[in-house]
Amino acid sequence: MKKRNKNNRFVVVSEESTGFGRGFTILLDRETGVNYLYYQSGYGGGLTPLLDNQGRPVVTTVHSDFQQY
Repeated sequence: MKKRNKNNRFVVVSEESTGFGRGFTILLDRETGVNYLYYQSGYGGGLTPLLDNQGRPVVTTVHSDFQQY
């Protein structure tokens, strides 16, 4: 895992491996507070905003000293 820099716009909130080159990562955009879900499977992957049960993007309040959860 790469070293996190507090100046990076995106930070990794959570990572979960399902094995065989597959896994989920939740990223946080520190400028907007929007959370994104990234799914990787082998050489492919996809990125989408993480949505709540009302279909709205999950937004986290971001403090200037935010590093990771």
